[in-house]
Amino acid sequence: MDFGEVLTKAWKIIWKFKVLWIFGILTSCGQGGGGGGGGGGGGNSGVQYSPGEGQLPPFMRDFVLGIERFFENIQGWQIAMFVIGLILFILILTFVFAALNTIGRIGLVQGTIEAEAGAETLTFLELFENGKPFFWRIFGFNILVGLAIFLLILIVMVPFILIGVVTMGIGMLCLIPLICILVPASWLASVVLEQANIAIVVEDLSMLDGLKRGWEIFRANIGNMIVMALILVIGGGIVGFVMALPLMFAIFPLIIGGVTAAAGEAPLFAGGGAMVSLLCCVSYLPVLIVLGGVLQAYIKTAWTLTYMRLAAETDSQLDVFEGDEVEYLPAEEL
Repeated sequence: MDFGEVLTKAWKIIWKFKVLWIFGILTSCGQGGGGGGGGGGGGNSGVQYSPGEGQLPPFMRDFVLGIERFFENIQGWQIAMFVIGLILFILILTFVFAALNTIGRIGLVQGTIEAEAGAETLTFLELFENGKPFFWRIFGFNILVGLAIFLLILIVMVPFILIGVVTMGIGMLCLIPLICILVPASWLASVVLEQANIAIVVEDLSMLDGLKRGWEIFRANIGNMIVMALILVIGGGIVGFVMALPLMFAIFPLIIGGVTAAAGEAPLFAGGGAMVSLLCCVSYLPVLIVLGGVLQAYIKTAWTLTYMRLAAETDSQLDVFEGDEVEYLPAEEL
């Protein structure tokens, strides 16, 4: 497969049909932030803040005291209702984001198909309408896959956690080789699932047939798939990091304010550092969302083109081996 042709064609498609950026933004809704999450924690810095020490600004001190009073006066049934409401809210939010991700994913595949067919214009309503027949199949497929992965993680992790508790944490060392196996395995599985999603839309397949077709194309072209995955993952990671740099710089005033407060040189958020950081982040957020949508549109378009190219090559090879019948001459004619 010509990787340069696929990558160049993907860029030409999303640049010509900028409506695909909208579907890229929708696809980003269910992506989980692209490998973020980690980093929070940070442990204990050794600096303790309490409402009565005067280290917090008055509005923050009042806010903390209000939270303390709230939890002191809350009743058990109110906590239960709050937990139930929070769970329902999370479920609804998950459903909404998954639905938006599904619409975006289908729209990008449909847009790529029509662009390859020679379409001169693409509209959001056209792609949305054309994608309706595939919505529940793609939505259901990814929900079922997500549940299966969640259950698999539970089945694998729970025994190791129990062993770790019994052995005072020593047993957790057994997770290291397991993680070394699971990381590349999950990465390859994500490539297969990507192909399955595309197969459902491109070839109008059921969920099960789409999974079978995705595995067939992946298995027949595993080398090409791994190379393309490396290009898109590494390249996408670098581009995503560059796009996030302004946001990182925006929080520097907040960090500086925290450091100076910890050193006792100035109160926390001195000099309006928090407000500056907040304004910078809010100002750049729309730009980051659009850029993220463009990146997702490019990646999904490149994957769709990859599937279409490799599926055509695979089918042509199968036709050579399975479609041609060998004609045998009678023995008397030999």
